[in-house]
Amino acid sequence: MPSLSLSRRRLLMSAAAVAASTAALPAASAQPAAPIDRKALVARHNPVLTAVDPHAPLMLGNGNLGFTADITGLQTFTEPYSKIAPLLTEAQWAWHSFPNPNGYTVADTQIPIEVRGKARRYGYIKDWTEATKNPAIAYVRENPHRFSLGRVALDLRAKDGTPAKFADITATHQTLDLWTGTLTSYFIYDGEKVTVITRVLPDQDTVMVEVTSALVAQGRLGVAVRFPGVSKSLNPDPSDWTNTDGHTTTEVSRTAGELRLKRQIDDTIYHAAIGTAMDGKITKTAPHEYRVGTRAATLTVMAQFSSTVGALLPTAAVAKAATEHHWADYWSNGGMVEFAGSTDPRAPELERRIILSQYLMAVNASGTFPPQEEGLFSNSWNGKSHLEMHPWHAAHFALWGRPQLLEKSLGWYVNFLPKAQARAKEQGLKGAWWPKMIGPDGADSPSKVSPFIMWQQPHPIYMSELIYRAGGGQRVLKAYGELVEQSAELLASFAYLDEASGRYRLGPPIIPVQENFDPLTTFDPAFEVAYYRWGIETAQTWRERSGKGRRADWDGILAKWPDIPQKDGLYLPVASEPGFWDKAAGTCKSNAIAETCQNRDHMSFLMPLGWLPGRDVNKAVMRNTLDRMKRDWDLRQTWGWDYPMMAMTAARLKAPNEALDWLFFPAKNNQFGQSGMTPRVHLDAHAEAFVPTATGAGAKHAGPDGPGYQRAAETYFPSNGGLLLAIALMAGGWDGESGHAPGFPKTGWKVKAEGLLPSL
Repeated sequence: MPSLSLSRRRLLMSAAAVAASTAALPAASAQPAAPIDRKALVARHNPVLTAVDPHAPLMLGNGNLGFTADITGLQTFTEPYSKIAPLLTEAQWAWHSFPNPNGYTVADTQIPIEVRGKARRYGYIKDWTEATKNPAIAYVRENPHRFSLGRVALDLRAKDGTPAKFADITATHQTLDLWTGTLTSYFIYDGEKVTVITRVLPDQDTVMVEVTSALVAQGRLGVAVRFPGVSKSLNPDPSDWTNTDGHTTTEVSRTAGELRLKRQIDDTIYHAAIGTAMDGKITKTAPHEYRVGTRAATLTVMAQFSSTVGALLPTAAVAKAATEHHWADYWSNGGMVEFAGSTDPRAPELERRIILSQYLMAVNASGTFPPQEEGLFSNSWNGKSHLEMHPWHAAHFALWGRPQLLEKSLGWYVNFLPKAQARAKEQGLKGAWWPKMIGPDGADSPSKVSPFIMWQQPHPIYMSELIYRAGGGQRVLKAYGELVEQSAELLASFAYLDEASGRYRLGPPIIPVQENFDPLTTFDPAFEVAYYRWGIETAQTWRERSGKGRRADWDGILAKWPDIPQKDGLYLPVASEPGFWDKAAGTCKSNAIAETCQNRDHMSFLMPLGWLPGRDVNKAVMRNTLDRMKRDWDLRQTWGWDYPMMAMTAARLKAPNEALDWLFFPAKNNQFGQSGMTPRVHLDAHAEAFVPTATGAGAKHAGPDGPGYQRAAETYFPSNGGLLLAIALMAGGWDGESGHAPGFPKTGWKVKAEGLLPSL
């Protein structure tokens, strides 16, 4: 019998640990007799482009570096692509701040707000015009920010030496081989075929390209590596190609076939290296630009980016083997789902979405910092992370047998814990307070909603529990025990005893997942009530696993915990709006978004049964609520993760056909393009995600999204991570649910599932 790989042994150990820690494993986790042909499954969903898709350039990456490529395989022609699909090279570690001569701090953005008789300070913006009056608000929101490290492009020339035009290349054909992480691009220029093979190395942030054409030996085709500054306009493209004096590129060393550079933009310093074969020539062509060429038929170039002096560049053969091994290992180990033999015509498309989502999440969500909503594809919110979205990006890794990829970003919370405790103390609370919108410094960005969003507070507990269930055992308890404890301490201290009812209460101030409620009057949001309770109870379980015993003060709080709010047999979004469903039956479904309309955005009152196992949920009431939501909700005004969220609720309500329908709901924000990405589309400009033009107006157009819609981004990765969470539950089951693939219909679907762990 052949020896098992480390990843396979880890997967088997994880499954055994889950069996020991849960009362009943669903039968869906049993492996089919014939294993999935993983290579064939992945290969049949390789993206193939024969023309530019302006909304979906393909990506390569390793979790820390993301490289977005055009139809040539590099970043040669930007003009055919959407303005919100820039061709960037971004890294998890690459952050920049503009100079701060006035010394603005977070404190300068905060205002006092009375909370139960005491003044607390929040970075609260009641109206966005306040940002123009207080320059500290703009500075703290914008800094630090992500930036693009460089552009790697073809230097393609006509016979007279002028740069090639995009219109002059023909017969384009591009294939992303997912199994090997290799992008192969072909096209014809001036009668000559050009082949470009692009990879991103797995163990260093290096882009490798091989270019083959007669044009190379003629000196008309080379590779250009260019370095931009940082633009004052950061979203979605932070690159500044005009101010060449605003940054420096210094040659540190030069040898045959290799050039090492030091880059500096204000106080930000990073390093780069350009490598090629010994017979290649690296020539400086502009202050921040180099051209690599050769007289051979094939040109191989490596462009390395690093926060410190980079590692030695490998040989081309070693780099190719390492990249192919990395991706083959990723696909060979961990979870996999196949629908071969299904008669439902949607099965191949769902299979495609799953495969591409696994690829995109490995590229964009497996780094050491919680990912931003557009990953490493482009900037939104200045490239900062939104912690309330972290599990929607990365929690699926634990359920798909890859917990080590989730642990990479979970470690940030452990390192940030002292600052989170200090933030809680500022608010008069215990434990650790996790901000909403952050850069690597963890400073909370001022906003209309950021200071009061609170559903991210239990996330470290949720993700730590998934890692424990994936087989971490005592190591995980030791590594994340204090993180879980301090996060739960915040949950318990945030709740306060309402003397009138004798029950604890959450807020005000609070903004729930569904963000269109007044933070200063809202209390007891449905999901937060359920999630905080789950978080405290789970922390108690962690104490028992560690031999510490339960905390009596937490049990005392739980004994008086509020119920999930409901009225007339329907769950309410928040207890402070008992007449919500009467108002939702109104007429708030016009093309314009009215601020008074509350039947839009995230239907988070469904999440206590779906995202959570529904400890205190009455399933009949939840069934009624889901039906009422379908009747009265403005489903145009939703986000990409809302659909897998609703699918999970439907699955737990034993409605698998409905779960599938939600996954395929034909909303603008639920369309998976050729690359597997989903757009973020809005009806109006009220949201913070809105992308302004130079005049401050939105780019409204009829376009592919229809009249009245405008795209805020070409990709929104919580859609992909959410899909993988939903499929893990539907195909892998959940605690206490028996039967094979319980979230799928019994007819029309043939589900093979390997390596999935049961959901909560």
